[in-house]
Amino acid sequence: MERIRVLLVDDHALFREGLASIVGAQADMEVVGEAEDGLESVVKARQLEPDLILMDIEMPDMDGLEATRQIKQEQPEALIVILTVRDDDEKLFEAIKSGAQGYILKNIRSREMLSMLRGALRGEAALSPSLAGRMLEEFRRLSELVPPGMEEESVTLTGREKEVLGLVAADKQDKEIAAALNISLNTVKTHMRNILSKLQVSSRYEAAWVARKKGLV
Repeated sequence: MERIRVLLVDDHALFREGLASIVGAQADMEVVGEAEDGLESVVKARQLEPDLILMDIEMPDMDGLEATRQIKQEQPEALIVILTVRDDDEKLFEAIKSGAQGYILKNIRSREMLSMLRGALRGEAALSPSLAGRMLEEFRRLSELVPPGMEEESVTLTGREKEVLGLVAADKQDKEIAAALNISLNTVKTHMRNILSKLQVSSRYEAAWVARKKGLV
C-alpha cells in the first residue's frame, strides 16, 4: 500500500516530534519532512512534493498563511491543513481563502485529527463542528450584504480602484498591490478606504465577495 507522504511545519521542535510520532505510527502515513518556518516549508514542499502538509500559523520569517498562499501558487494541487492554537474567525477565513483544505485546533485529540486528515484527503473540509458552524454563519452574513435588487444598483469606482479591487479579489496583500501597480503603500490604503466606503462593507474579504457578486471584477 502506498503511504500518504506528510510534511510537518511548526516552529516548536517538541510539538513536531510528537506529531511525527502520531503520524508515523499510522499504517497509511509517513513523515517525509519537517520545516520550522513558512519559508522553509515553501522550499521543502517544492523539493518533496508531499501529499499532505500540516501547517502552523504563527512562525518566524514567514507565517503559515503566507506560506500556504505561496505553496498553492506553485503547486495548486497541494493539500494543506492548518493546525494551530489560533481560534479566531479572521485567521480561519484567511486560511480558507489562502487555499487551505482545513483548519484544526491543537487542542483536538489525535484520533479526531487523523480522522479529519483522512477526510481532507478524500476532498472533505477538515473543520471541527464549531468552526464549520462559524463558516456557515459567515456565508449567511455575506449573503445579506447585497439585498435583493441591489445587484442592479450602480457602484462607481475609478479605474485605479477597480485595479486595486481586482488584485484584492485575487488575494493580493497591500504590499503586493503597491508593487504591481507601482504606487505607494499609503496610496493603496487610501484606495481601499474609498472602495470599502463605496461598497458599504467593512473588510477586504467582504469587498472581494461583493465585487464578484456585482461583477465588478
